[in-house]
Amino acid sequence: MTATTRTTDRVNDGRRGVIFQEEVVTSPIARYLLAALRIVLGWTFLWPFIDKLFGLGYATEAGRGWLDGGSPTTGFLTKNPVVVEGPLGGFFANFAGGFWDWLFMFALAGIGIAFLFGGGLKIAAWGGALLMALMYLAELPIGRPDMGFTNPITDSHWIEGIALLALAYTYSGDTLGLGKWWGKIVGNGILR
Repeated sequence: MTATTRTTDRVNDGRRGVIFQEEVVTSPIARYLLAALRIVLGWTFLWPFIDKLFGLGYATEAGRGWLDGGSPTTGFLTKNPVVVEGPLGGFFANFAGGFWDWLFMFALAGIGIAFLFGGGLKIAAWGGALLMALMYLAELPIGRPDMGFTNPITDSHWIEGIALLALAYTYSGDTLGLGKWWGKIVGNGILR
């Protein structure tokens, strides 16, 4: 009977069966912590987009940004010794420059913006998890201590990929974000 009441309430209040975060995460403190993690991860993706776009001198050399004619993918895929010396280095070198620059920059910006604002988290999370998996594979074998790795199996790519998905499926965009508004527009599907 409770399930019927909840479904009826959703239809009557105009939500069309949309699930909100309060139904998944009942602790207010946990909701705010998830929102904080979402915002931090959003900035973690948006910052490299900005740095690679303008060449601000952080991970991208000053004056070598995308707007200056630099390539956002070429440095990592063809000059990073971890990637170049790895068993998949030759394969990933094929993804440097051109179309892949556009796709990579779109992914960084899209994931960053979605997570900062809290809408479109599911599609951004799956895209981000795929990006993290590809970056992980590019750096195989990950456990080489001579390259500064401290764990022979996992690294931060795993943590970020799983965190993106957990944040999306706990509707973290509903707290301190546009998630509720976005959910009323698109429902609970992949665009949520």
